[in-house]
Amino acid sequence: MRAIHFISGLPRAGSTLLSALLRQNPRFHANMSGPVSTFFIALLGQMSVNNEFALFLDETQKRAILRGVFENYYAGERDRVVFDTSREWCSKMPALTSLFPEAKVIACVRHTAWIVDSIERLVRQNPFEMSKIFNTDPSGTVYSRAEGLSGGSGMVGFSFNALKEAYYGEEAQRLMLLRYETLTNKPAAAMKAIYEFIGEEQFAHDFNNVEFNADEFDARLGTPGLHRISRRVRYEARETILPPDLFHRYENDNFWDEPKLNKRGVCIV
Repeated sequence: MRAIHFISGLPRAGSTLLSALLRQNPRFHANMSGPVSTFFIALLGQMSVNNEFALFLDETQKRAILRGVFENYYAGERDRVVFDTSREWCSKMPALTSLFPEAKVIACVRHTAWIVDSIERLVRQNPFEMSKIFNTDPSGTVYSRAEGLSGGSGMVGFSFNALKEAYYGEEAQRLMLLRYETLTNKPAAAMKAIYEFIGEEQFAHDFNNVEFNADEFDARLGTPGLHRISRRVRYEARETILPPDLFHRYENDNFWDEPKLNKRGVCIV
């Protein structure tokens, strides 16, 4: 791979759409969340004090092993810029910076209430499927599902906490926050900003002919449509399906909308 960058941030916030757009550029490789972060986390655990054989590994070996995960997984992309996607990456900024000093992280963000709304909408569109998002538990209500998503280990809660860790951390200058609203309302401006952020030559993207298919993966997850995107990039306004009290529970979560909180000067698009 010629260079590597990372896509992270919140779920249902545009990371699949962003990957689909980036891969239009023949110089780039991008995809939905893959297995690399899982390998990475597993290796970190195996190289820690939890494994007595970690005694045989020094810092240089650990770095080489972890870099090797990326280099070997993307061995077929030697002439392209790689974008690896995972919600984990915002929680691993020091490690990524150490391994790849030139790498940047693009974190997709969206108002939390609309993320929960989007996931709940998928659940209701597939009433006979048991989504692995909720450990295939057929019981529960919109409230218990929202609580499960928003907890510290939930899909939304974990990624939200990881995002804040990156936003306020010492490596924040390597971070860009990409608003879902910008990507869907002003895709050309969003992509221009991304190219400038990563230092790559601009490319003419086709926002009316976007292709991506992960139907088999979504079916195995018990959540058909999870990674489905519209062929044409556009923002669709709609009414929420969440109860009002639940929707308003998240109204103060969007810290990136408060300029005074951006003490590290994070690029926000």
